[in-house]
Amino acid sequence: MLFTPLTLPNGSTLPNRIAKAAMEKSMAEPGQLPGAAFHRLYQRWAQGGAGLLITGNVMIDSRALTGPGTIALEANTPLAPFKAWAQAARQHGAQVWMQISHPGRQVMANMGGLAWAPSAVALELGKHSKLFAQPVAMTANDIAQVIRRFADTAHAAEQAGFTGVQIHAAHGYLLSQFLSPLANRRDDEWGGSLPNRARLLLEVVRAVRARVSPSFSVAVKLNSADFQRGGFSENDARQVVMLLNELPVDLIELSGGSYENPAMQGRTADGRTLAREAYFLEFAQVLAGVARMPVMTTGGITRPAIAEQVLASGVAVVGIATALSLAPDLPQQWRAGLPTVVAAPPVNWKDKTLGSIATMAMARRRLRALGAGGDSGGSLHPLWTLLIDQLRAALLTRRYRKWLAQ
Repeated sequence: MLFTPLTLPNGSTLPNRIAKAAMEKSMAEPGQLPGAAFHRLYQRWAQGGAGLLITGNVMIDSRALTGPGTIALEANTPLAPFKAWAQAARQHGAQVWMQISHPGRQVMANMGGLAWAPSAVALELGKHSKLFAQPVAMTANDIAQVIRRFADTAHAAEQAGFTGVQIHAAHGYLLSQFLSPLANRRDDEWGGSLPNRARLLLEVVRAVRARVSPSFSVAVKLNSADFQRGGFSENDARQVVMLLNELPVDLIELSGGSYENPAMQGRTADGRTLAREAYFLEFAQVLAGVARMPVMTTGGITRPAIAEQVLASGVAVVGIATALSLAPDLPQQWRAGLPTVVAAPPVNWKDKTLGSIATMAMARRRLRALGAGGDSGGSLHPLWTLLIDQLRAALLTRRYRKWLAQ
């Protein structure tokens, strides 16, 4: 079943049911543009056999980035680097979707720029909280601008040759913040009840769909839950899926967690235990039962037997992230029946926030190695990798702040 095609609601087809899920890379060239390393990396994934490649975060506003090496695509951004990226990724027949996002309050304090949020509620990361900017509550004009920017970026992605976009409303980014009663404390039409908290996501979907052609896919990434007490719950996710059922959405990817609680790495803040593989399958099964569009789930899938189990449960697409940073040709190996084992060793430090940052640093290092034309970086030492990543981030931050000032 893994290698059977899937026809989406808009009539386009995924060649198979394996998707490369989004991963943060921090590999942007000056000006927040993709360069040769990006092209090489996506060429390797294209050759690897996945039916769908979803890019890592592409930000809709270059004044608000998740990190200093993040790609941004706006209405006036030169398209040539993006056309080369799309061409490299599409050359073996996969669909290629650009994940489009706004970080909201998840912006590093040392970067400058904007930290817009539904409410002026800062991230709670204990002694690490000061690493992030103090957020500013958005005005009605700010909200209108964000909706327009999502549509502008989607239109530009289509012009560049991508076959779809994935609107990022998970992992604590801006649209996810609006959905969360912990982050969204507004008392206007954008806050309070769940339909009000979901309003921004729905308006973004409508605006994006209005700017792209019918055959261009529009997907949404949604948390199955935030895994924080009092936060966005499984029942909330179910209701949001039912609201999205009324819109022309081609696929929903279900994940979970945020910077405050990295459930997407298999850990939760509210004490719930996630499976070691296919973290969010239980939630995805429930939501697939109410969704009118295909559902994809990502998180911890490393073996074909588990991937087949996911599909047998009613989920339509299997998302793979970390395993494809270790073996970019994993789908081809599965198709050939090779007994491939890929698993990144966990970083089980006492300081869970630092452990989460180190885990992401190791993933980025593997992706940079692949983009440079090498292997996936081999066995990495978490502390040494984290130190290298922090030094690199400092240099990229200096470059970004200089660019921002101009």
